[in-house]
Amino acid sequence: MRRHVKRFALAAGLGLLAYLALWPVPVAPRVWEAPAPPGYVGVHAPNERLAGLRMIDLGGEEGPEHVALGPDGRLYAAVAGGRVLRMNPDGTDRQVFADTHGRVLGFDFDAAGDMLAADALAGLLRISPDGKTEVLADRIGDAPIVFADAVVIAPDGQVYFTDASTRFGAAAWGGTFEASVLDIIEQSATGRVLAYDPATRKTRLVARGLSFANGLALSGDARRLLVVETGRYRVWSLPADAAELDVSGGPVGEARVLLDNLPGYPDNLMRGADGRIWLGFTKPRSRLVDALSGLPSLRAVTLRLPRALWPVPKPYGHVIAFTDDGTVVEDLQDPSGVYPETTAVTETADRRYVQSLHARGLGWLPR
Repeated sequence: MRRHVKRFALAAGLGLLAYLALWPVPVAPRVWEAPAPPGYVGVHAPNERLAGLRMIDLGGEEGPEHVALGPDGRLYAAVAGGRVLRMNPDGTDRQVFADTHGRVLGFDFDAAGDMLAADALAGLLRISPDGKTEVLADRIGDAPIVFADAVVIAPDGQVYFTDASTRFGAAAWGGTFEASVLDIIEQSATGRVLAYDPATRKTRLVARGLSFANGLALSGDARRLLVVETGRYRVWSLPADAAELDVSGGPVGEARVLLDNLPGYPDNLMRGADGRIWLGFTKPRSRLVDALSGLPSLRAVTLRLPRALWPVPKPYGHVIAFTDDGTVVEDLQDPSGVYPETTAVTETADRRYVQSLHARGLGWLPR
């Protein structure tokens, strides 16, 4: 009997090893060299300035991923399921402004008062003041726009937006968070920045080669684009008039890294008051994940583990503000992570609204 037990244990062990080594996974991880994690030091020294957020009820909705004041003075919030809510700045008179049945991750308002929205499932959309939705761009040439993420409109009307990944789309891979995890594990750096011209209704490639191209903002003079590269913990500064720029090999031409080796996974960018730009971190860095950067086969193994065993960092609330030259001027943290996956801050005259991927309310702090 003991011999049979040993044989069974051996067979089970070999089967498990074969599964961990050979079971098909959707990613083909690439080697990259993660910089040594800086930790929470210097301007990012631990604090609790983000703790104790006041909350605005969203009526059962969750994930106020992008929040902004509209030209009508009302507050707009993109939540899970494709809905965009509209409310007074104090959260009263809440209503559904539009429903794309996808997932709006970013938006901006043009001179006519229309909302230009990046929907991860549908592409670049125009939403009129009465909530009617029109697809402006879901392809560039013959290629689909896979993961529309962030939008910013320049003074000349050009609409810049990110396509976070051309490998993993939210529709095909179980949602935006799941697709982003696959893209960052793979590190194939297929994210890109696109520009849509309302006059010609054409879309062009600004830059490619980004490991999950995420948040987007314009510099104060509108001559440069600030772009978050979530998978490599940094923010780029790119010339807004660039065409087909390839940054996969690092800085090239006038493209440069503005913020590097950040302490967490950076997400959205929002222009605030006094020239500040707000950036949020959805999660802190993981030393294990960084250690696996040069071991692609082991990164594939993590996807064969139960999801509960994935090396997902603990919750940690964290947002920062920086200037156009990359100087960090504010740092707000909540080590408890009670308000999950902080993506950025929307700053008004008297409040700072804290965006989130999964929160069931909208957190805010008085200025």
